[in-house]
Amino acid sequence: MSIKILLLEDDQLLAETLLDLLEDEGFEVIHSPNGQDALDIIYKQKFDIYLLDINVPLINGVTLLHELREADDTTPAIFLTSHKDKEMLCSGFESGADDYITKPFDNDELLLRINALLRRNRPKKLDCINLLCHDEVLKRILYDKQELELSKKEYQLLLLLMSHANSSVPKELILDELWSSGESGSDGAIRVYINRIKQLLPQMKIENIRGIGYKLVS
Repeated sequence: MSIKILLLEDDQLLAETLLDLLEDEGFEVIHSPNGQDALDIIYKQKFDIYLLDINVPLINGVTLLHELREADDTTPAIFLTSHKDKEMLCSGFESGADDYITKPFDNDELLLRINALLRRNRPKKLDCINLLCHDEVLKRILYDKQELELSKKEYQLLLLLMSHANSSVPKELILDELWSSGESGSDGAIRVYINRIKQLLPQMKIENIRGIGYKLVS
């Protein structure tokens, strides 16, 4: 399940830019242009983090967060603010904000702040097989405590092997999991991904089960 973010931002151009940025990073993002709309959405859906512009129509970001905290909503929140918002920002922290970033901001800095806040507020859930660990919160796989640089399909394949450790994973299942109905997968493509993963895991063993599939041996 992906991390779900509520974005409260009335600047449509900035909102579209942030949507592209965050969705490219694998986040699920719901955008709201005003505080009342955001409040209505929050009552219907659960989020992992709030990105809140302060000066928005109907209900400003500070008042919105205050109402949420009064309702015992502890979802981490980052304010998106301009320099002129400093006085209101103090009220924002008193209302329960966790962090803020000043406009205009660097996209990489925003991502760092989001991930840091997620790590602080949600305990890591690591499923480990020897030196290999899956971080379910941040959707990454670590080998010997170092994050692996994996493509989307490499990540999906390795996670599939981990979830069936010491059991054969049929090639048919791999094809179903890695390729949608509109895509064309093949045994050759699977072999390419398997060989790439083997190179990344020098102390782990992935067996080729002839005529069946592959097995990660712990």
